[in-house]
Amino acid sequence: MQKILVSRCLLGHRVRYDGGAHGPFDLLGTWQAEGRVIALCPEVAGGLPTPRAPAEIPGGQGVTVLQGLQPVITNTGEDVTAAFIAGAAEAVALVERHNIRMAVLKARSPSCGNQENYDGTFSGRKVPGEGVTAAALRQAGVAVFNEEELAKAVEFLQQLEAL
Repeated sequence: MQKILVSRCLLGHRVRYDGGAHGPFDLLGTWQAEGRVIALCPEVAGGLPTPRAPAEIPGGQGVTVLQGLQPVITNTGEDVTAAFIAGAAEAVALVERHNIRMAVLKARSPSCGNQENYDGTFSGRKVPGEGVTAAALRQAGVAVFNEEELAKAVEFLQQLEAL
């Protein structure tokens, strides 16, 4: 049975920066009941508290954080790069340990966003890009989806299991 890495906030766990959650989603609950889900909040796994100050990546590109070219900064000016990198490393360790080939992560998160991200100005402006964990997972060969792409995630899972 294929395991799936899933953002904890999408499962209803109150781990978002503001202490909130974005789930649960029925499909993710079904997968969890089937024993497929490996849950992770990379920011909490990296050592950040809940709640915490909102953070963004200048330019919105997680890959630049992994390359050491950009920090992850909170709206109060704190550099939380190390925690974001540690959380991404934990995600990669989990996918290696459980042979995970797909993830469903929180859209537009500086850790988990897979299509777009906030631009680092805390103005609400979005740019194409991915978060730190999403970039690390993609580099590790994991297909990353967000909660707005669950139909695509189901399709991908069916393809994996057909192999």
